[in-house]
Amino acid sequence: IFATTHAKFIAIIMTYCAVLLLLIVAYLFGSIPSAVWIGKHYFGVDIREHGSKNAGATNMLRVLGLRAALPVFVIDFMKGFVAVTLMGAMRLNPELSTAWVINLKIFAVAFAVVGHIFPIFAGFRGGKGVSTLVGAVTAIQPNLAFMCCAVWVLVLVFIHYVSLASIVAVCSFPIFVA
Repeated sequence: IFATTHAKFIAIIMTYCAVLLLLIVAYLFGSIPSAVWIGKHYFGVDIREHGSKNAGATNMLRVLGLRAALPVFVIDFMKGFVAVTLMGAMRLNPELSTAWVINLKIFAVAFAVVGHIFPIFAGFRGGKGVSTLVGAVTAIQPNLAFMCCAVWVLVLVFIHYVSLASIVAVCSFPIFVA
């Protein structure tokens, strides 16, 4: 009886350690300041000193153009996607139900987005986290992410404001879930 209880205790501790490690990794992925690094390395510009002063793809597009913004968007998207996908490895743990794995993925979303907004590698001055959030949601529910992106495009085409398109797309998410 003691050996079984001891083994379960060890398994629980290992599960908590794995989750904690993956949440730290999600934050660190989110903290990769792609806009800052690409802006400085390839264009000699600290993007946080120009335009909206945000370290994100939209400000890169406004200030440096599509050639600078596209890789930033892809990297920021992948930060969220990879963080959630790595957390998905917890489904292999027999101690965790599917519902718990989904909850852990949502925590990974939060950690990756917080990492993007407050990146440890860029003095805690990052972007708004929209691209990272889109990547994370795509990893969890690709169909819902596609529908929200369609809303984003429609609003952008008619209104011409990226921030408003992002807000409307995020607000449409719960409607699509229902």
